[in-house]
Amino acid sequence: MNDDLGTLHTRIDRTNELLQRMLAEVAKTPSTHAIFVDAGYLYAAAGRLVAGTEDRRAFDLDAEGLIDALIDRARTIFADSRLLRVYWYDGARRRIHTAEQQTIAELPDVKVRLGNLNANNQQKGVDSLIRSDLESLARHRAISDAALLGGDEDLVSAVEAAQGYGARVHLWGIEAPEGRNQAEPLLWEVDSQRTLDLDFFKPYVSRRTASAYESAGGRPSREDVRFVGAQIAAKWLVSRGRDTMMELLPGHPYLPGSVDQDLLVEAEGLLQYSLRGQADLRRALRDGFWDHLQAQY
Repeated sequence: MNDDLGTLHTRIDRTNELLQRMLAEVAKTPSTHAIFVDAGYLYAAAGRLVAGTEDRRAFDLDAEGLIDALIDRARTIFADSRLLRVYWYDGARRRIHTAEQQTIAELPDVKVRLGNLNANNQQKGVDSLIRSDLESLARHRAISDAALLGGDEDLVSAVEAAQGYGARVHLWGIEAPEGRNQAEPLLWEVDSQRTLDLDFFKPYVSRRTASAYESAGGRPSREDVRFVGAQIAAKWLVSRGRDTMMELLPGHPYLPGSVDQDLLVEAEGLLQYSLRGQADLRRALRDGFWDHLQAQY
C-alpha cells in the first residue's frame, strides 16, 4: 500500500512539474493580435462622416495611410502584443482585384480577401470570409486578440466563433454623424468597443478635386516625391532635433501616425499635389524620408 501511495505521489509530482513547465512556456509566448477590416463598412461610414457621401467615386481614401494609422492605434491598445497582420475584406466582380485592391494587397502585413460584388454593388460572402478567418486563427491559437472594424449584425456569428476558442474580440466603429452605424447585437457580443472619430479619419478621406499638378497635365514622378521626402527629413533633423528623429529609427519601416501625417501634409504643400489615394507615391515619399534619415546615423 505504501509503495502504491509513493508511486501515486511521484506521478502527481511529475504531472505538476509538467504543468508548471507548460505554464512557464505559455507565459513566455508573446500575445498576438490581428486587425479585421470590413472595407464596405469602412468606405460607407468614413465617406459619410468626412465627405458627406457613401459613394466611393466621390472621394479618395488613402488606404495605406489609414492602415498604418490602424496598426499604430492597435500597437497602443495592445501594448504587449505583436501584430500578425491586417485582413482587408472587400467585394469585387468575379472576385478579381481592382487596381486599388491590388495596391492594398501589395502593402506589407496586409492580406486582402475578396467576396463577390453583385449588380447592385452589394458585397456578398464577405461576412463568411471574416468568420472563417477569425475562427481558424482563434482555433489554432494564432491570435489572442482581434480588432474588428465593422458594423453588420451578420458578424455576430464570427465573434462567437472566435470567442469559443478563447480569443477576445474588440469592435472598432466609425463615428456616425447621426444615429448609429453598428448593429446592437454585435455591440452586445464583443469584449470591448471603441469608436474612431472624425479627427482620426480626416487625414485619409478627401473629396476628389483637381490639383495643381493635374491642371498642369500630370502627376509628380516617384523620384520627385522621393526627393521631397529626403528634403523634409533634412529639414526636420534641424527643426526637431537629432535626438527626436533618432527615436523613429526602431520603428522602421513604419512611422507613428502623427509623424506620417505631418510628412504627408508637408509634402503635399511642397508638391502642390494631393498624395491621398496615391499609394505608390506615398511609398516613395517614405522611402526618401527613411533613406536620408538612416544615412545620418
